[in-house]
Amino acid sequence: MIRIATFFALLLVAALPAQLRAQERPVTLLISIDGFRPDYLDRGITPRLSKLKAEGVFAPMRPSFPTKTFPNHNTLVTGLRPDHHGIVGNSMIDPVRPGQMFSLGDPKQALDPFWWEGAEPIWITAEKQGVRTATAFWPGSEVLIHGTRPRDWLRFDQNIGNAQRVNTVLDWMRRPAAIRPWLVTLYFDTVDTMGHRFGIDSAEVNAAIADVDARIGELADGLAEMGIAANIVIVSDHGMAAQDEARTIQLDMLIDRASYVPVETGPYAAIEPVTGTDNRVADALLKPHAHMSCQRKEDLPKRLHYGMNVRVAAIVCLAEPGWSILSGIPMYPVTGANHGWDNAWPEMNALFLATGPAIAQGKVLPIFDNVDVYALVASLAGVKPLANDGTPHLVNDTNPHPK
Repeated sequence: MIRIATFFALLLVAALPAQLRAQERPVTLLISIDGFRPDYLDRGITPRLSKLKAEGVFAPMRPSFPTKTFPNHNTLVTGLRPDHHGIVGNSMIDPVRPGQMFSLGDPKQALDPFWWEGAEPIWITAEKQGVRTATAFWPGSEVLIHGTRPRDWLRFDQNIGNAQRVNTVLDWMRRPAAIRPWLVTLYFDTVDTMGHRFGIDSAEVNAAIADVDARIGELADGLAEMGIAANIVIVSDHGMAAQDEARTIQLDMLIDRASYVPVETGPYAAIEPVTGTDNRVADALLKPHAHMSCQRKEDLPKRLHYGMNVRVAAIVCLAEPGWSILSGIPMYPVTGANHGWDNAWPEMNALFLATGPAIAQGKVLPIFDNVDVYALVASLAGVKPLANDGTPHLVNDTNPHPK
């Protein structure tokens, strides 16, 4: 009987006139296109995103350091910098768990609530405040944080294509208002993947960009056909820049491998000295080096807002833009493109684009820090935000009726 009642309820919703459904409050969609540089919009292959840009608000956005996927996605949904929310890298260690390492490639660690409970993402806050949420992927969204998950969530599976992800969101929108999610995240990873493998100027990246653009167009069209009003915020977590094997620094040429743990390497390196070798590692790394500067974490530039969390490795090395720091033979070839460099480098800039009934039209904003996105999404979704590192500037700058 319950299934029959649900079936007829869905038929009734589908039959509602679009004008009537448009009178409902707008849904809030937060969409991430991993690794999408703002200037990808200038290639003439993104008609739907360019249309949304013209209809709404656009800006280049400064990611948090390190310019990596997990730290920045958590910043976008908490408003906290990595030093404050605790996801300080794609790989990290914690003195509470000696001998263990968090890694996005290790589901046992990546899905362990221990690593994530330093901050509350917006879908948890929303659920606590009675706003139903759903996540069609987002780093951390499948983790049980403080005993709560989004009402609807999916286990990340890279084999689920972009079209299926969009159709999942549209299926959620077809529900009656009482069981429809009002704050939804959607995540696309293909642009980042193709960028890493083939480089930012490759045909493969252009194809991935065009595909995501088409899928977002299908999402917008589907919402319009159902008469669902939506405030859509589209972001990326970081930019992308070329790398090559000719521009590498080998740590093993500077210090013996047994003396340190390479927690993370690449555009930046997180180095934890093995117990009893602290001075030896520091003496080798803290001196001047070509194309790389290393500092104790507490001595990093204040503008990075990084180094105070216990999970940040003792020594952090920043490669010169375009250069990579290695420890032995790299897991992946140093080709294509990468990210993780200094967040002040323009090549690391991320995308911000917003459109909808609560968003101003035709505005281009100056660059801002990605910690400001959280307050905007909370405002659009009717959620009271928690204390965060952002400012109210983005909420004010995107308002179609500024005070």
